[in-house]
Amino acid sequence: MKQNKGQSTNLIPMISITILFFMWGFITSLNDILIPYFKGVYNLSHFEANIVQLAFFIAYFVGSLGLFFLAKKGKDPIHKYGYKTTLEIGLYIAGTACMVFATTATLNLGFGVFLIALFMLGIGLTFLQVAANPFVAMLGKAETASSRLNLSQAFNSLGTTLGPALGGYFIFKIFLENSVGASAVRTPYLILGILLGAIAFFLNIMKIDEPVIEKTDTNKKDSIFRYTYVWLGAIGIFFYVGAEVAIGSNLVAYLTSVSDGKITESLASSYLSYYWGGAMIGRFLGAVSLSKIKTNLKVLYMGILAILSFLLIYTINFYLHSLSIETVWYFLIFMLLNFFFFYIGKSKPARMLAIFAMVNSALLIIGMNAFGFGGIWWIWAILAIGLFNSIMWSNIFTLAIDKLGDKTSQASSILIMMILGGAILPPLQGLIADLSQNISISFIVPLIGYLYLIFYGLKGYSINKK
Repeated sequence: MKQNKGQSTNLIPMISITILFFMWGFITSLNDILIPYFKGVYNLSHFEANIVQLAFFIAYFVGSLGLFFLAKKGKDPIHKYGYKTTLEIGLYIAGTACMVFATTATLNLGFGVFLIALFMLGIGLTFLQVAANPFVAMLGKAETASSRLNLSQAFNSLGTTLGPALGGYFIFKIFLENSVGASAVRTPYLILGILLGAIAFFLNIMKIDEPVIEKTDTNKKDSIFRYTYVWLGAIGIFFYVGAEVAIGSNLVAYLTSVSDGKITESLASSYLSYYWGGAMIGRFLGAVSLSKIKTNLKVLYMGILAILSFLLIYTINFYLHSLSIETVWYFLIFMLLNFFFFYIGKSKPARMLAIFAMVNSALLIIGMNAFGFGGIWWIWAILAIGLFNSIMWSNIFTLAIDKLGDKTSQASSILIMMILGGAILPPLQGLIADLSQNISISFIVPLIGYLYLIFYGLKGYSINKK
């Protein structure tokens, strides 16, 4: 992709796309609220409730696979219509899905129709996934593209942080009281559908120069799968996304279980925002840690960002759910550990991936009560995993596409397909919870994923790499 020369920053489109990234993260994390909500409304098992994530994330695989084959023939939406139009298509599909969701809640059409709407929503977000990043990059000068992308990604993390806190508050506290069937989710998704449609409309009427898409030889027979570290990285993406989503999907059930009901579903949703908020904090720290800033300034900036991010999460949850500092101070200890392990990682992607996967494995074992710690430490050990998930996506992705030249786009498509892990591991964890009648034991599913990531960070990333 070539950047258009003399292109100035497009403020209004940048604001629109930043809002979009926020909503994208917000919508994705709302699934973690839908699981316990549907479980109660439709009297579902853990396995059945986790089909929510199967319906949503399987769409990423189906959509990416379709776009991959269309791209090989030069017939995908980006080649035919451009980045902006592809983005609009994704927004309209996602907006329509939210409207179907709201209609299903109004007419009480049943759990199966909700799953169809979630699949549609996942397809829409797939289009956004493949078009949003280059679209942001083209909204200004090439030398400032990285800062724009980082800003948008930061707002995506903010969305995943606020989604559980706000979604749980409105669904479980505001709309649940007078709801019939699953009608408590009607208003939130109606609003989301309107906002997505509005953003699509504004993007449509804006005149933005498209980047030039360079044509490459699509008849090359050299398979991307001959690069061992690439397909091992794809498996890494599968396990990372699957583990992260599985933990988030089952946290509400876990918290209510290990607290013997003292933590209600509404209150558990606020704890969940610390899990996703930890990922936001870790990404801010990772962005600084992996930069070229001087070491003393890195420590200062990382400290400031960590404090500000924590205060944001704490303030929202204190106001909505009355979670006081006496309850959440444990999280500060894990933030300090996160800071320490960033230092140990020494800004090396493979090393940091392996270390953070080791830490998450230990935290999961604590959360499963293998060491006999008190219940409160189980809870915060599991919640702290978000802090160490933070850099995994970017580090796996970077390691897996290293030194591929013109095959980078093929590898990227394969890696995006492996978001499929988010569809497979959550129902598997739910099934184990049902069979064992113990939600804590079910966390062995994400544990296996993190053990694989230790291997990839130590050895897998370098196998057959020239």
